[in-house]
Amino acid sequence: MSTITMYSTRSCPFCVQAENLLARKGLAVNKILVDQNQDEFVTMVERTARRSVPQIFIGERHVGGFTDLVAIDQSGQLAQWLASAEPV
Repeated sequence: MSTITMYSTRSCPFCVQAENLLARKGLAVNKILVDQNQDEFVTMVERTARRSVPQIFIGERHVGGFTDLVAIDQSGQLAQWLASAEPV
């Protein structure tokens, strides 16, 4: 299974919803709290060109935010990405 990384903050309701969606699928999330570490925030912006959270990655593939995750899940693409992703 590939690593799922989510840039998040402690108070982001969309981050909680994204983590819950992934947990319902039995997937663990490596959370990086950008409100606790400015360097991680800078890294997130460099990787995504976005300043909002969550920013979700499956392996090195950028999924986007919560709305993007839901759309990808509903289209069936999330399952395909997880199946074809590099194993950890």
